[in-house]
Amino acid sequence: MIIELQQNIKPDTLHQLKALLTINQVAFSHVEKQNIIVAPKISNKSVLSGIDGIEKVIEIDTPYQLSSNQYKKETHFLVNGTSVGNNFINLIAGPCSVESEEQIYSTAEFLSKNGIKFMRGGAYKPRTSPYAFRGLGLDGLKILRKAADEYKLNVVTELMDLSLLDQINEYSDIIQIGSRNMSNFYLLAELGKIEKPIMLKRGMSARLSEWLLAADYILSGGNDKVILCERGIRSFDPEVRNTMDVAAIPMIQDLSHLPIIADPSHGTGMAKFVHPLSLASLVAGANGLMIEIHPDPKKSLSDAQQAMTFADFEILVQEIRKLEPAINKPIDATYEEA
Repeated sequence: MIIELQQNIKPDTLHQLKALLTINQVAFSHVEKQNIIVAPKISNKSVLSGIDGIEKVIEIDTPYQLSSNQYKKETHFLVNGTSVGNNFINLIAGPCSVESEEQIYSTAEFLSKNGIKFMRGGAYKPRTSPYAFRGLGLDGLKILRKAADEYKLNVVTELMDLSLLDQINEYSDIIQIGSRNMSNFYLLAELGKIEKPIMLKRGMSARLSEWLLAADYILSGGNDKVILCERGIRSFDPEVRNTMDVAAIPMIQDLSHLPIIADPSHGTGMAKFVHPLSLASLVAGANGLMIEIHPDPKKSLSDAQQAMTFADFEILVQEIRKLEPAINKPIDATYEEA
């Protein structure tokens, strides 16, 4: 249930409403930025009768509230002039991890030449083994930001821990939350307090409802710039790194107003399958793709098997642009900030 408050609601009236919900043991969240109160469905609706300051009550039948399309039909926002939302396609590409200035600058130059607006790269890397390459840290963030600024790109990079939020917030344009942190609810709640767009990856074994509830943690804090990312789920099949759940894309769009992009690199773990899964994801309705590329994948310090070469990625981009009229969504549409 979402209670839309009147714009001129008096503080005493708001306090009375909150006290009434508390007395009736209703858990709620006051989202000041949207001027709403979010709560579970109340069986006794008469509880709210006689309270001034309520504009409208929206009944929502799903456990997730703010991410439900029963509340809102579309999410759209700009990232430095580039449109992100349900009616657009965004292409995000770059290496798994920032390894050197030369690597990132060559990637940035390549992306710029191909009209790509978003560059990904990990400065802090979650690795199963503590002995694997775990990124360059702050130095890596600085390299990403410097190269992106020079080639007019947006930076997408992963936030691993709350202690790194200030760093990531300073150097990124979109903050990525990885699969391992989808259920880090305290971290997600803190991300609700900032203005930066958040890309929330699906947990390795998360149900769609659990994924959308995780998004609600961010939305209920007041940050309405959330992008979902399907990155494959863990299954019993050892032939691929993960099972790419293409069916989740139209399902999410049936349940939610949030844009959803696909990550076929992690979804399969093999570069040779990224091309077909990318096209399949877009035809299924994805609002974008995040793809790992590397100047020389064989020398990649992480995820070498799933990184595409520049040449293969260029072929994929050409195929995607051929799809543009069929899927009726412009790629990386750019508008002037209002």
